[in-house]
Amino acid sequence: MTIREDFLTTARITLDLLRDPQVAKNWGLPSALPEFGVSGLAGHIGYQVLPLPDMIAAPVGDEPVVPLMEHYARANWTELDVGSEFHTRIRAGGEKIATEGQDALCDRFGETLRNLEKTLPGQENRPVRMPHWGPWAVSLDEYLVSRMMEFVVHSDDLAVSVGVDTPEFPRHVNETVIDLLTRMALNKHRAIDVVRALSRKERAPRDITAF
Repeated sequence: MTIREDFLTTARITLDLLRDPQVAKNWGLPSALPEFGVSGLAGHIGYQVLPLPDMIAAPVGDEPVVPLMEHYARANWTELDVGSEFHTRIRAGGEKIATEGQDALCDRFGETLRNLEKTLPGQENRPVRMPHWGPWAVSLDEYLVSRMMEFVVHSDDLAVSVGVDTPEFPRHVNETVIDLLTRMALNKHRAIDVVRALSRKERAPRDITAF
């Protein structure tokens, strides 16, 4: 399986969760994430796919193309408090996307996904970027890895929020996501703490979270 195929598979599984009746039932309630409503969390999940066709269609800029881990280091959002301007803007953006409700969000998600199923497999591995990142870009395939991580992590958040089982993603998707999370965790914690958490429960630290 390629990263493109894994991304599309992960997006399809996530869309099934977004369509769950329990998401609609809990739409106006708080989610499991601080300061995030279920609707806003669903909108944030949708945002992981909705801008992608326009990003691919945009002309390639002259910004430097950096590896994914350098992108995370530059963005530095993992160090910011939940009340920061960055996270406040993320929550507001999710709520805006979800304004018209579950059905409208899922329809937009599904239409975008059908578009990507046609265009993504043959797309060159070109640089892409989000306007709010700063003056740099990442390769398309590395961007898709970062979106897979968002889908997997936030699918768990949403499932827990509305009381349904967390979706099962394919083994190779989980391997890719866990690899990324492990590398991100190494940016925040001592390597030996990550090693102990994975190998020695008697010496495992309480926290090796990536963010």
